[in-house]
Amino acid sequence: MTQESTTKIKYRVETVEKIDAPEGMPGNNWYRYVIGQGSSRIEGKKPGSLQTVTEHAENVAETLNSRTGIGTSIYAPRKRS
Repeated sequence: MTQESTTKIKYRVETVEKIDAPEGMPGNNWYRYVIGQGSSRIEGKKPGSLQTVTEHAENVAETLNSRTGIGTSIYAPRKRS
């Protein structure tokens, strides 16, 4: 995979939406965010303001993008020689 092809599809924040607090968790201001890359999705929940949760999700996406193409996942299937 070339550097160019790894930069075409990047993780990005798809949605940030207000939700009820997860059961047993304190606070009123909870948000659910979804980060996607192609058909892959990562969902997170975090308390805070819309702005702080959006910034958090953007930082997570940026971190994931900086790791893309560095190596393979330990969960990736291995090719037989």
